[in-house]
Amino acid sequence: MTRGAPIPETVTLHVPFRIVKRGGRKEMQLPEGATQPRRTDNTLVKALARAFRWKRMLESGEFATIAELAEREGIAPSYMTRVLRLTLLAPDIVEAILDGKQGPEMTLAQVLEPFPIAWELQVQSFRLAKRKPLSTMAHCHVLQPVKISEPVQGGSAARALGATRAPRGPDGNIAP
Repeated sequence: MTRGAPIPETVTLHVPFRIVKRGGRKEMQLPEGATQPRRTDNTLVKALARAFRWKRMLESGEFATIAELAEREGIAPSYMTRVLRLTLLAPDIVEAILDGKQGPEMTLAQVLEPFPIAWELQVQSFRLAKRKPLSTMAHCHVLQPVKISEPVQGGSAARALGATRAPRGPDGNIAP
């Protein structure tokens, strides 16, 4: 059996990619259009798990304040407050993070920054492709401004956050 062309001993393969830093790690980024394997960001998943665990501990009354829980966990209360905000993320965003579909631009540092309360705005803010409409938006409530005045009647989480309700006038609107 003969062959027309000799088989080379070395094969050179050119793959276009670039190295980017993400969360303190270097990752290979493939060109546009190339399918990238789903990869969960363990840092984001761990932060979500901590946030929901801490929320449950505060709501159960196990800890009265964020400061008390933060002291037990050995972290700064301000950091704990930022992580606790992750419990306000839209379900689509949480699902995307858990499935590894959040995209390389979403990092823990980015989600710890202030973000909108409305889920539709969060999806736009984090540039997630919407897979399905958020039917729960009809049930979204607008948060009322708060002042440091009278204590809020409510769950232990509200008390732990030190939330207070602004005084209302006779017409039901917030008094100046």
